[in-house]
Amino acid sequence: MELVPNNSLTCASPEEGRRLALTLALQTSLAIQPDEHVQNILRDAYANSPEGLIAASQVVATEFATIAAANNYWR
Repeated sequence: MELVPNNSLTCASPEEGRRLALTLALQTSLAIQPDEHVQNILRDAYANSPEGLIAASQVVATEFATIAAANNYWR
């Protein structure tokens, strides 16, 4: 499993950085819980939980902040 695609956080644009942030968050989730059956159970639980969705969004936001900093905020 490749946790950081191409071993780089460098992105051409904020849009590309946001996509990378989503990818990193998903890959982290899959690395932590590799059992597909358990993933489906957990997905059902958080898909209906506002708190769970907000927590997942916070993970993506943290990943995006890291990527933005690594790209000098696309300046």
